[in-house]
Amino acid sequence: MKRRPGRPGKKTSPRGNLGPDDGAWDISQFRVPPAEGKVRFHDLDLPVEIMHAVFDLGFQYCTPIQAEIMFSTLAGKDAAGQAQTGTGKTAAFLISNITNLIRNPIVGEKRSGSPRVLIIVPTRELVLQVTKEAFALSKYHTIVIVSIFGGMNYQKQKRRITERPVDMIVATPGRLLDFYEHGDLRLDKVESLVIDEADRMLDIGFIPQVRRIIRGTPPKHKRQTLLFGATLTPEVTRLSSQWTNDPVIVEIEPGQVEVDTVDQIIYLVTTREKIALVYNIITRQNLSRVIIFCNRKDETRRLADVMRRYRINCAALSGDVPQKKRIAILENFRAGNIRVLIATDVAGRGLHVEGISHVINYTLPNNPENYVHRIGRTGRAGATGTSVSFACEEDSFQIPAIEKFIGHELHCAQPDKDWLTLPPPGKKI
Repeated sequence: MKRRPGRPGKKTSPRGNLGPDDGAWDISQFRVPPAEGKVRFHDLDLPVEIMHAVFDLGFQYCTPIQAEIMFSTLAGKDAAGQAQTGTGKTAAFLISNITNLIRNPIVGEKRSGSPRVLIIVPTRELVLQVTKEAFALSKYHTIVIVSIFGGMNYQKQKRRITERPVDMIVATPGRLLDFYEHGDLRLDKVESLVIDEADRMLDIGFIPQVRRIIRGTPPKHKRQTLLFGATLTPEVTRLSSQWTNDPVIVEIEPGQVEVDTVDQIIYLVTTREKIALVYNIITRQNLSRVIIFCNRKDETRRLADVMRRYRINCAALSGDVPQKKRIAILENFRAGNIRVLIATDVAGRGLHVEGISHVINYTLPNNPENYVHRIGRTGRAGATGTSVSFACEEDSFQIPAIEKFIGHELHCAQPDKDWLTLPPPGKKI
């Protein structure tokens, strides 16, 4: 979504939203001129509460997937979409669902533990990101949103779904299924089911759990189902045919995922030169918010240890970091208290942080799709970003596959020799 300069909006609490708009804002304050080939949010006939939230977020025009899919989903149709993170798909399915909740309120007493919207995602980080975006888009209407995932206090989450009615649940499959099978959660009133990153769920073995969850929801012709994946593989397509009813198919190619807003360069280096080069890239350019991607968790720890010896404020994020610590690290990174985040692909999946100027691929990923996912952490929402990748003797053979996947050649260069020298350890940066 194209973003204009942000405007301060009313603050929301982490537990809920503000409720109905107070009438102080009018749609006439939100002026976006028609543009050839672009769809405005004004063109979607959205409730004023959502338009106000969109205005606060600084969005003007729909992204390609939003423009292609939302006319259908707002009309209640099922959809299956090929779209990676960074395409705006989260806002697309949230706006459709929040619109339905606003326009079709439940009359009479609501039942606790019985959501109307169920969103299933593969990772805890993605639960938190989707929930945060849901709060932002529903801040001017009273909607109860609850996030459910493992690694956090079980009883606290249980109370959130059993002690009051809930409109929307965003969850990972394991913990959600646990609550459902213990009778704490009912799914027979689900009106809309969203399955995000279905291909990722296949990869990590969540599909059997997702099947059991879906069996608890109404039949597919009595609910709306939206399914997304970074790739619509044959397996994902088969799942879509089982779970959706005559869906609209939208495919956003990886090359459209804001890659054109990212300046990409590959430095040809030896393994021993990487430490000095990453140090100089960060310090000589005075970078303040950087993500460094590694392929293995032991690599993230070793690199973080070296960076700390050179007094660079950093944190390592991998799959074996406890959940509470992982959340604290991400929040400190968002707040600017951590300068450099060193992560694996597992930890980086679903990671959305504003203002990341540089992504550094300390090691090139084995999967070309992960390259696009990584560089998509920068250059978001119309902003520009920089991706720097290191190609050493061990992984330079990955370059042709990445170039084929993204559809163009990558610029490879030798770094300046003085960028390959380290100062004495312990220098204050």
